[in-house]
Amino acid sequence: MKYAIISDIHANADALGKVLQKCRELEVDKYICLGDIVGYNAEPEQCLQTIRDLNPLGVVKGNHDEYASNDDETMEGFNPHAKQAVLWTKSQLKEEERSWLAGLPMRLTIKNTNITIVHATLDSPESWGYIFDTHHAADNFSYQFTQLCFCGHSHVPIAFCKKPIALQDENPITEYTEWAYKKDEGLVPKNVTEEDSISLSIQPGFKYLINVGSVGQPRNRDPRASFAIYNVEEKLIVRYRLPYDIASAQAKIKAVGLPERLAARLERGN
Repeated sequence: MKYAIISDIHANADALGKVLQKCRELEVDKYICLGDIVGYNAEPEQCLQTIRDLNPLGVVKGNHDEYASNDDETMEGFNPHAKQAVLWTKSQLKEEERSWLAGLPMRLTIKNTNITIVHATLDSPESWGYIFDTHHAADNFSYQFTQLCFCGHSHVPIAFCKKPIALQDENPITEYTEWAYKKDEGLVPKNVTEEDSISLSIQPGFKYLINVGSVGQPRNRDPRASFAIYNVEEKLIVRYRLPYDIASAQAKIKAVGLPERLAARLERGN
């Protein structure tokens, strides 16, 4: 069984299309979405319909999904560009589509799997907090009762493992640094015009907290669409990084009158 884990699509149909093409090539069986289907980019309705057509095994609500589906016009904590994008997104979605987004759970343990999903954090999903280090990961692990937890929200891929009690020392939680970048390349990969992948093997007794990165608006200075595939039989999670037609996505952002900064950041990956 192969599960594709996708997050933070943010209405980027060009990036999503590339990811789904790769998933078909790899013969993915089921899809899991970690939220923020809409927001920032120019094709919210198309991306929403695409995700729904996949009949995903599980979907959770992201903060942009939340604000695009409710009646809050103030959006405290949002920067002006994000707020403008959310207000525009609301105008593009049908009432039924907004209702579907509003009904999504904040966190979900997927039946008959070892997987829990959340957009932000398990300990307080409605607060939209971020997981960037082992301290944040420790809080999340306290609420994690499955071997795997996949999260999004930060748009920055990161992975942690918690050792079984018998192996714990002064550092029971460690970061899997290779998940974010290859050590010999530094923080920013040398070549972002080609696709590549990074693998993480799942060991018995260990717990894992994994951010798969963003499909539609990466912020780790790597502009490629990022997602992961979990192969249950092989106990292997592979994160793929795919180049896509960024210029097309940028042109659509400008064409609908969204802030140009939202277009510019796609090619910078920040």
